Amino acid sequence: MVGSPGSGGVDPPGSGGNPLSALRVDVLGVGVTAQTMAAAVARIGAWIERRSATYVCVNDVHSIVESHRDPELREIYNRAGMATSDGMPLVWLCRRAGHADAERVYGPDLMLAVCAASVGPGWRHYFYGATGEALEKLGSTLARRFPGLEIAGSLAPPFQALSAAEDQAVVDRINAARPDIVWVALGAPKQDRWMAAHLGRISAPVMIGVGAAFDFLAGVKPQAPRLLRRWGLEWLFRLVTEPRRLGARYLRCNSLFLWLIARRLLTVRRGEFKG
Repeated sequence: MVGSPGSGGVDPPGSGGNPLSALRVDVLGVGVTAQTMAAAVARIGAWIERRSATYVCVNDVHSIVESHRDPELREIYNRAGMATSDGMPLVWLCRRAGHADAERVYGPDLMLAVCAASVGPGWRHYFYGATGEALEKLGSTLARRFPGLEIAGSLAPPFQALSAAEDQAVVDRINAARPDIVWVALGAPKQDRWMAAHLGRISAPVMIGVGAAFDFLAGVKPQAPRLLRRWGLEWLFRLVTEPRRLGARYLRCNSLFLWLIARRLLTVRRGEFKG
């Protein structure tokens, strides 16, 4: 279904009423933004220019399946300024719904595209998540690749839950660095819940959750070859490289996603995917 669920195509709350709004496709109740990578970068730039407060979720099959069973998480995705098509199955559904130019807006590629676009206007970046080792390598890698890139700071949080005082200290530290973009790599859906909970507390115009992008771009974890990513087979590469961590998840999520989509295809007309 074209347009955000219940929105008639208007930007959802938290998006700042962005004039560059792209229509959304309803995939099992989540309004996935059907757009090109260039359009995604342009929307982020508009938010920074206008100092709008919003967050961006990169959605794949796993996040869609999790939100199908969790109304609160589904609402978090639908309130995001963008819920990008991080997985190729979502891209294919967007194209099937009539958005022929829809592209995969994949976390690591989005980071690279935004970093490239940010050098001229001097957007400031903050990296929150991963480990100290990954953050150090990430900063060095991006600085070499994009001379003049403004890195405002980075922070690797502890793995355990933070107390209210510790959380406020994190907020204060990020805000003191005056970033324009806060990149959040806590893994989905933890990073999405974190961004939604900190909307209005983090002063940066944009927060973007990018999953394992820090580790991939820093070279800490191997990234699937581009051809496999284009064919929608990145999940298979990651399954082979991390079978114990991802095996059960992929088996459960991929099979459930296929069943849910097949059920909808049998019951709704072309272009509609209702939860």
